Parts: sequence; structure tokens; C-alpha cells
Amino acid sequence: MPVTAAHHLRRIVTNGVQLNVAIAGDGPAVLLLHGFPHTWQLWSGIMGRLAGRYRVIAPDLRGLGASARAVEGYDAGTLAADAEGLLDALGEPSAAVVGIDAGTAPAVLLALRRPGLVRRLVVMEALLGRLPGAEHVVAGGAPWWFGFHAVPGLAETVLAGNEAPYIDWFLDSGTLGRGVPDDVRAAFVHAYTGSEALRCAFSYYRALPTSAQQIQDAVATARLTMPTMAVGSHPIGTGLERQLRPITDDLVGHHLQDCGHIIPLDRPDALFALLAPFLSADLPK
Repeated sequence: MPVTAAHHLRRIVTNGVQLNVAIAGDGPAVLLLHGFPHTWQLWSGIMGRLAGRYRVIAPDLRGLGASARAVEGYDAGTLAADAEGLLDALGEPSAAVVGIDAGTAPAVLLALRRPGLVRRLVVMEALLGRLPGAEHVVAGGAPWWFGFHAVPGLAETVLAGNEAPYIDWFLDSGTLGRGVPDDVRAAFVHAYTGSEALRCAFSYYRALPTSAQQIQDAVATARLTMPTMAVGSHPIGTGLERQLRPITDDLVGHHLQDCGHIIPLDRPDALFALLAPFLSADLPK
């Protein structure tokens, strides 16, 4: 997707890794954290609208998109430290943090560990490790690709040369068959082509046990004290909301019907309708 005049891209070093970061607008910071198989372009349907009131910060996560292919550090705790360092590098004392899929656990850990940095928290379509409440979502076991991606060296070897149809499967299933705009699809396929790009992507799955333990340890001594919103669609539904309920002081949940996993691209209008009042509630009128 071409960057419009309202967006600019920066290379920012944080926590020992160089991130590619899209920035738009002025005002209180809103940090957007994508998942797999996405890049910052996941937010293309809402970023411009948010930029009317906020400074929107949308990085390619460590190892993904145009960010540096880090050797390690794909656990949620390190990714949370990446986000904290990014806000610091941009001179932002706090931000509303929005995470989806693989961006959810880092967003939650950042909020638990550094509550003063996270003004408001929005998380979508992910499960938080082994926290109770989502048993109904995983009753049949984890999705098939979790095991495939978890085996070191396997998926990136098998998929080399076949990245496009593989990524297309996730984009189609994540939008209930509706697909994503051609330019966004092309950007995603490009971002995940090549064994090293795939190795970084699958490192997120290989770090899931570590991330789950980090979340378990964090909630043993901390709660989410900021206003928090959980948004579910298909397939997570209310699973994330149920996990968050016991550890969150101020939680609102929404379940979008007829919406795939990739909410910002499948139902951007519905998502913006939820984000706009939630993010602005504590701003000067």
C-alpha cells in the first residue's frame, strides 16, 4: 500500500532492534500492534481516521515487515519492551495501546508492567496464554498451524516458494472469504516471502510457552487498572474478554458478528465506531 501524504515512515532503533514505523497525525499517542501475517498496513482502514485526533504510531513488529530480522526476542515480554522503547524514542510519555493477534500479549504485558505508560488498552482476537476463561475456544485443541509453525526450521523450509498461497489462506479465512484490498495483500505477501522472513514470523509461535509464562507471572502480582476494551469476532469471540475479566478493573467487551479474525481490514467501519468513543472518553471536550 503506498504511503499517503498523511503518513510517513521512520526507522527507529529500540531495545536493540531497528523497527519500521508508520506515523500519522498529531495529538495524544495511539500505538497500534499488528499480528500474523500482517504488517503496519493492517491498520490502513482506520489509521487515517484516527490521525484526525491522535498521533498514530504503527510499527512493523520485530522481525516482521520492513523491521530488522532479529535473531531472537519474539516473546511477549521483549516485544513489550520494544513498544516501551519506541514510545520513549518518539518522546511519548503515554499512549492508548491497541493490539490484535500476536500484538495482544505484548500490549497486555506492557499495561501490566508499566501502567503509567498505557492510557487506555484495546485488545482483539487473541488468547492470553493459559489464563482461564477461554476453555470453550480451545476445546478442540489449538489451530493446526500452531503446531506446524512451532517446529524449529520446518515451516520455513516447507513453505519456501509457496508463500503467496499460504498467506492468502490466512487472509481469506481471516475475512470469512471476503479477502483484503489488493495492495494490502501484495504488501503482506512481500513481507512474508523468503525463509528468513518466515523464520521470524514463526519465532512468535515458538516463543508462545515463554510468553504464556510471562503473562502468568505478571497477573500474579498486577492487574489492568486502565480502561480496557476487548473486541472479539471469529473465531475468538468472547474468549479474550472472559480471560481479562478477573484481572481487569474497568473492562468493556464487544463481539462483532459476521466479522473475520482480521477485524481492522474486514470490518474497519465497525472497529472505528468502537474505537472512536472509547479512545476519546478521557480527552478534553
